[in-house]
Amino acid sequence: MKTKSTLLAICLVLTSLTACAKEKVDPLKAPADVAAAPADAKATASGLKSKVLKKGTGKKKPTATDTVTVHYSGWTTDGKLFDSSYKRNQKASFPLNRVIKGWTEGLQLMVVGEKRRFWIPAELAYGPAVPGSGRPGGMLVFDVELFEIK
Repeated sequence: MKTKSTLLAICLVLTSLTACAKEKVDPLKAPADVAAAPADAKATASGLKSKVLKKGTGKKKPTATDTVTVHYSGWTTDGKLFDSSYKRNQKASFPLNRVIKGWTEGLQLMVVGEKRRFWIPAELAYGPAVPGSGRPGGMLVFDVELFEIK
C-alpha cells in the first residue's frame, strides 16, 4: 500500500513539474530586470549588455549585412512596452545594417534558435529621451529570438 502511495506522489510531482515547464513567459510583459542589467549579463566594449535566455541550435552567427528573421519585444527601463512583433503576431525580417546599432552588434552574437535579452545604452539606440518625438529614449531592453539568417 505504501508503494502505491509513493508512486502516486511521484506521479503528481512529475505532472506538476511538466506543467510548470510548459508554462510560457508572456513576451509582452516587462521582465523583472528591465530597469538594469543583472550582474551575470555579459558586456561588450560598446556598453551593450546581454544575457542568453534560451540556447540556440545553430552554429552560424549573422553578419552586419545579413537579413535576419526574429520575434522581439522592446521596453523602456520603466517597463513600458513600446514595440513587439509578438503583439502583431508576425515575425520581423530586416537587414542588420538598417537597425539601431545595439541590434546590429547584439544579433551578431546570436545563433539560430537563441533567445537573448539586450540592455542597449541610449547611444546604441535612439539617443536620450526627447518628449514628443514618438521614439523611446534612454536605455532600451529587448528580448529577441533569432529564427533565420539570410
